[in-house]
Amino acid sequence: MPEGPEIAREADRIRAAIGGESVERVRFAFPELKRRSAIFTDSRVEAVTPRGKAMLVSFDNGLTIYSHNQLYGKWFIRNAGRLPKTGRQLRLAIETKEKWALLYSASEIEVLDEVSLSHQPYLEKLGPDALAPSTTLESVLERLETKRFMRRGLGSLLLDQAFVAGLGNYLRSEICFEARLHPDQRPFDLTSADRRRLARAILTMTRRSYETGGVTLPASRAARLRTQGASWAKARHWVFAREGAACRRCDENIQRFDLAGRRIYVCRSCQPNRRAAN
Repeated sequence: MPEGPEIAREADRIRAAIGGESVERVRFAFPELKRRSAIFTDSRVEAVTPRGKAMLVSFDNGLTIYSHNQLYGKWFIRNAGRLPKTGRQLRLAIETKEKWALLYSASEIEVLDEVSLSHQPYLEKLGPDALAPSTTLESVLERLETKRFMRRGLGSLLLDQAFVAGLGNYLRSEICFEARLHPDQRPFDLTSADRRRLARAILTMTRRSYETGGVTLPASRAARLRTQGASWAKARHWVFAREGAACRRCDENIQRFDLAGRRIYVCRSCQPNRRAAN
């Protein structure tokens, strides 16, 4: 599933292609939305905004198209009149004179007015977005220290969009490693210095991934690996998807286990489970 950084980069591409442009046609695949297609003709795209793992395309007619990529959704940008070669099913097309923004495979698409947008269930439950400039280290630290989240294991907490929006599976592994914390630990178990380091890692890893297109290693480290012949995938992460490989800090083998129904990766030397030891 695309995580916050990937959705934000898709929003950048969509905004660059159709932002501020007049709409010639909107097409929906779902029957319940098709009858609303004509409402968008000659409207103008006012904003393209990522919210966690959702996308909001807002128009000057007061309506917003909400979408969530879920596991398989993917946006394509094409010149007008051209479709990508793909086996995916087209779910939404926003067509302007020069460019088309095309959403394939997603099954969660809604047309919302201002009132329904404010009560959309997914958006309503979102915590602060890790990529938003208004989300500061102190605001994340405050959430880590609230009763609602303090006794949650990090492995599940870092997937909860109500805690901080935009985090996901690869980011939780990378955040825990960056903070030198085991995913079984809870904010309650940590020192104030540990929690501050964790809050900083949440913002650093998410924002670095957005800036680099999915690389969570420091840029100099990733570049050095690439010059040594590593592929982009092999030079991308500290621990995620590196089961059995040597830790980039201590040479201990990276281990994988399942947590909250999804795979997670740790270095047991760099990330000792102090909670289990107690």
